[in-house]
Amino acid sequence: MSRSSTPDETAIPDYQQFLAAFTADSLNPQFVGDFEKGMNAAIECCDRYAQDGRIALYWEGQDGRSSSHTFEELKESSSRFANFLVSQGVQPGDRVAGLLPRIPELLVVILGTWRAGAVYQPLFTAFGPKAIEYRVSSSEAKLIVTDSVNRPKLDEVPHCPKIATIARDGNAAPIAADDFDFRAELARHSASFSPVLRQADDACMMLFTSGTTGLAKGVAVPNKALKAFYMYMRYAVDLRAEDAYWNIADPGWAYGLYYAALGPLLMGHATLFYEGSFTVDSSYRVIQKYGITNLAGAPTAYRLLIAAGGEKAAAIKGQLRVASSAGEPLNPEVIRWFNEHLACPVNDHYGQTEIGMVLCNFHGLRHVVRAGSAGYSVPGFRMVVVNDEGVELPPGQQGTLAVDREASSLYYFAGYWKTNTPGFVGKYYLTGDTVEMDAVGNIAFVGRGDDIITSSGYRIGPFDVESCLIEHPAVAETAVIGKPDPERTEIVKAFVVLKQGYAASTALAEELQQLVKHRLAAHAYPRELQFVFELPKTPSGKIQRFLLRQQESGKTDA
Repeated sequence: MSRSSTPDETAIPDYQQFLAAFTADSLNPQFVGDFEKGMNAAIECCDRYAQDGRIALYWEGQDGRSSSHTFEELKESSSRFANFLVSQGVQPGDRVAGLLPRIPELLVVILGTWRAGAVYQPLFTAFGPKAIEYRVSSSEAKLIVTDSVNRPKLDEVPHCPKIATIARDGNAAPIAADDFDFRAELARHSASFSPVLRQADDACMMLFTSGTTGLAKGVAVPNKALKAFYMYMRYAVDLRAEDAYWNIADPGWAYGLYYAALGPLLMGHATLFYEGSFTVDSSYRVIQKYGITNLAGAPTAYRLLIAAGGEKAAAIKGQLRVASSAGEPLNPEVIRWFNEHLACPVNDHYGQTEIGMVLCNFHGLRHVVRAGSAGYSVPGFRMVVVNDEGVELPPGQQGTLAVDREASSLYYFAGYWKTNTPGFVGKYYLTGDTVEMDAVGNIAFVGRGDDIITSSGYRIGPFDVESCLIEHPAVAETAVIGKPDPERTEIVKAFVVLKQGYAASTALAEELQQLVKHRLAAHAYPRELQFVFELPKTPSGKIQRFLLRQQESGKTDA
């Protein structure tokens, strides 16, 4: 079953027509800098909007306090921070790390780092000392900015760079003698600083991928990526001037940094930071308080809303205009629930830390949206399906999703920081994800290449089985893997988290198995099903199936 990507078919451009006419240069009028002669991300995301009192940030603290901050205020504070960086010898191209929660100072640090021509490196606040040490050592960061809540973690980081600490209200810990007092430094430095112009290929951010194997790899994001970020915000998220926008992702990771912090500011639009942890009640409260109409997040969060039931959703039904989902495939059940209980379309979007969002069901371009599909190539990216030898496959065949680097005008990933990039195969960058494309370019996600289950000669995608299981009213979350089996190579095993009010039982397990057998395929049903209280996930909410596979492989080897 298909549906329109927007209820107003005439208000937005047709995808195919837009794609045919698109060029990267057509985006130049959206920027004030010159990508060939020089530009600065702080100008693009702040300074050009600082003249009319426009709000850049709405902040909601976990203790109930709230505030708003204009682009002009951010320009002044980030200029003070840039002057501080220069006083400490930070040069253009140097890395400045931020171990910060979602507080207003986070934007000051990002913009001030860019203003000085330096490179901002996020550090997720849930990282322990070992993860922090590896990242700041690998990036050769010159300074870390943190707050007094997270500061103790740095005591266990050997050879730690200089530290600037933000004192937090309600935190009694004094600023360490060797630390810089962030607020005092801002107060004593000038509010005037001319942004350092940089080139399109110069980095403005340095992130580390949260890979499932091996150490995290550095990704230097260049200034020219701003064009790709604009495309996503404008045409996939469909951020409009009249929208109230909330991306609930943490800026310690790519989706939150690119599209909760940078993306809306790039368009002169206010963003929202909620400092507290995600809960169903807090989410509904924030959506109501700020009149949110455009929401972005991960399926993990959306499934929690579903698990809480339609009664809680009733208070905001009809308020959201659109919702976007990223981080893992969007189950059709989420799409149906959002339509029924929130009267809001939720579209699936696909991307990676390395390349940003490249495959989308667009809110701002008109096309058919197929439930369970990842969508179409973002204009400026030619997304293809290739086999193991890097040869493009025709529609209808499963293979690896890849970017044709030579035919993608918005592509910007040059390879991992100071290490090899195995994903480069000829002119292609291989994402490692298995997909299938139809005749009109619509791409369906099958699974991670190493998530594919081979059972009795069948190739089974875990997402299909998970989507089927999640339809059962008792299931809150599920993860499906292939468990080694001497007869079938692998069997399908499902791990299931139940909603409140449901109890694990043999009868329920059999009911779920029969659901998959009848709804999906007889060969794809989970021959083993285990009820669990939670699933292993990355800090950004992605299910880590590889940990479940390792667990089951260990049982087999024992």
